[in-house]
Amino acid sequence: MQQENIGVSAPSENITACVQEDGLGISLQAQPENTSEKSKRASLLRRVMTVAGKTLLVLLETVLLLAVALYGVMYVLAKGPSPTARDLFVHSVRETSAVGFLANLFFTEDEIRQITAAGSVPEYEEMDTSLIEIPKPGDSENPSGGPTADAWGLIDEDGDGIIVEPVKGEGYSGYMMVVLDPSRVIMGSDPSSYGKKGYTVAQMVQRFDAVAGINAGGFYDPNGSGNGSIPDTMVVHDGTIYYPELGTGSGFAGFDSNHILHVGRFTPGQIQQRDIQYGVCFGPVLIVNGVARDPATLGSGVNPRTAIGQRSDGAVLLLVIDGRQVTSLGATYTDLVEVFLSYGAVNACNLDGGSSSMMWYQGGYINNCASVTGVRPVPTSFLVLKQEVGSHD
Repeated sequence: MQQENIGVSAPSENITACVQEDGLGISLQAQPENTSEKSKRASLLRRVMTVAGKTLLVLLETVLLLAVALYGVMYVLAKGPSPTARDLFVHSVRETSAVGFLANLFFTEDEIRQITAAGSVPEYEEMDTSLIEIPKPGDSENPSGGPTADAWGLIDEDGDGIIVEPVKGEGYSGYMMVVLDPSRVIMGSDPSSYGKKGYTVAQMVQRFDAVAGINAGGFYDPNGSGNGSIPDTMVVHDGTIYYPELGTGSGFAGFDSNHILHVGRFTPGQIQQRDIQYGVCFGPVLIVNGVARDPATLGSGVNPRTAIGQRSDGAVLLLVIDGRQVTSLGATYTDLVEVFLSYGAVNACNLDGGSSSMMWYQGGYINNCASVTGVRPVPTSFLVLKQEVGSHD
């Protein structure tokens, strides 16, 4: 009898079955995995690891080179021959909670205090509220029926009572929002959330069913990690004063019951005496009674900015400047003064800036956020109510 070989295969492994000539046994033997396949996979893994290692090394070298280049630029600004560049560098980084320590790489605290002394808070001139004349209902009606330019050459094309214009200057760009009816401007805030959570400008606009808004006062923000819930200075909301023990910082901006914007530095008693209903602190005050503050006393850096002002006809001026971008590095306080004066501001005050500077209008933000982590929550915002809501008392 001849020997017969029978081949049996399974999907998972190769098996050879042999029937012996005496018919007494069947031998099943699993063939070992192809060693060439193992070596191929190992070789591929080594290549992947080599490429990943080289890529990581290139990234690390790039980051190191960028860090060295950045340090070199800062060193030239801080220790170079230009005192103006030095002061601009120190002011710029010290105005930012997250990177304020950079000034300490090159200067002692005493040296920093001497450099920033130009931005010390002065005693502001007493406001003359008679310079602001709030129009009565019907005063602004246009008999011709069509949109016309106001005394400053601005035209409310769509008739919504809000005019938004782009502003540009040397090294900066942003937006000026002119709210023709000051009674529409309130401070959006939720005192019950103080110490718990903050709100983005968009969230605050939605909460108050408003049509526009900007960020307002400062907040406790250690190393840039604050959650925007704790104001760092006094706040006035709906006539009630919160955190009076924290003072007014470099300046206060708030509206009284007649919708006149007050700027300066006030005690809680003075706040009540002036019947201020909504207000925040930050500063510095930029313009009082139509007179700009002396540029020599406005020491500041180049940063994103938010500020508020008012014209003699009561129109509220809301300004946001982009910063820390290739197309807009940011503005100084002196830049803000120039912009406000060009729009007829009688009084104006700087608000919280930096990565908090945002302007929301018609369903979205119209400026660019300077924060790499996205729009930051804040405790206070200035909001613009809908036309039918905001009306003269």
